[in-house]
Amino acid sequence: MASAPHYRRILLKLSGEALMGEQGFGIDPAVSSEIARDVEEIRNLGVETAIVIGGGNIFRGLAASAQGMDRATADYMGMLATVINALALQDALEHQGVSTRVLTAIEMRSVAEPFIRRRAIRHLEKGRVVVLAAGTGNPYFTTDTAAALRAMEIKADVILKATKVDGIYTADPLQHPDARRFDRISYLQVLEQGLQVMDATAISLCMDNNLPIIVFNLRTPGNLRRAVMGEPIGSVVSVEAMADR
Repeated sequence: MASAPHYRRILLKLSGEALMGEQGFGIDPAVSSEIARDVEEIRNLGVETAIVIGGGNIFRGLAASAQGMDRATADYMGMLATVINALALQDALEHQGVSTRVLTAIEMRSVAEPFIRRRAIRHLEKGRVVVLAAGTGNPYFTTDTAAALRAMEIKADVILKATKVDGIYTADPLQHPDARRFDRISYLQVLEQGLQVMDATAISLCMDNNLPIIVFNLRTPGNLRRAVMGEPIGSVVSVEAMADR
């Protein structure tokens, strides 16, 4: 008999860039389908799954703000981009036969449900995948912070942050081949060393509520399943002290 998943309810944080594949912009349907198959696999294990997705493949509010656009306006535009991605992911999931609901922090009832915490939890309890869009609904907050906030609200056991590399390194391993990977690192060490795991607000929120974060490579087939089964994969951010290699 197969062992039970280590985590009962998870929040998966995806960047908008995760949907691009090798493209420079937009959404690659083949990549969306790959992600959907991975999510279907863990849903079939009985893992209640919520997803927070970014919008950087379509519009980056911070970048537009740096070029002179009003920061609040730019951030709202970025939130709308996340809704586009959420609908694309919903479509990919439903093509896999996975019942999915998109809940958005900015109301647009003709395309998605408004985010209501109890409704989101009820969807999860019914076995539906919940895609949470539009960040927190407020400017000046990143989708990392939205992921931490929503994970707390739905009482997730862990945040799984999907990236292009297999964990947290002392430097960008794509540019620095000698960078060391952390198997486990504390929230404080992430903040003190300025490691680009999630932004400081999100890390602090997870630290205050003792919510672990697992950073792993989404592009390796089966990694999402390995993470929810509790296999040693990627890097774990928690209250525990550092161990690296």
